Amino acid sequence: MSQSIKVEKTVTIDKPAAELYSFWRQFENLPRFTRHLKDVRVISDNRSHWVITGPLDGTVEWDAEIVDDRPNELIAWKSVPGADVDNAGSVQFKAAPGNRGTEVKVVTVYNPPGGVIGNMLAKLFGESPEQQIGDDLARFKMLMEAGEIATNDGQPSGHSHSKD
Repeated sequence: MSQSIKVEKTVTIDKPAAELYSFWRQFENLPRFTRHLKDVRVISDNRSHWVITGPLDGTVEWDAEIVDDRPNELIAWKSVPGADVDNAGSVQFKAAPGNRGTEVKVVTVYNPPGGVIGNMLAKLFGESPEQQIGDDLARFKMLMEAGEIATNDGQPSGHSHSKD
């Protein structure tokens, strides 16, 4: 019985597909907007080494290989045998309706390590995979459209003013 978890998220970004594909295809850029991703090192044209932060300040690592690469359209990958987390996925870039930029769709499938214990450890992150990928895509959109990722870290919380 498979424990695979599949997550799909799409965001529309007001930039051409070629620009978004080019930025994403330089995998070293991904930690700039993917919060749990600590490092990506390109080993060869179709292989890279990934490191994410795990529970209790640990790390999870794997090598991935590109299984499909269509410039300005699609990048698909899968982990190689022996990965800490067996995973595969793709990112697709296609024109949004009405000349509104590009739809970026991320699909990822993974088998959480450790079964029930792995799922309990994953909950220490306090987010679901869907939430994490959605947040990462929102940061990608901000970075590509505004050139930076807006945060409210260190800012006072906003309180609404009541009328007397």
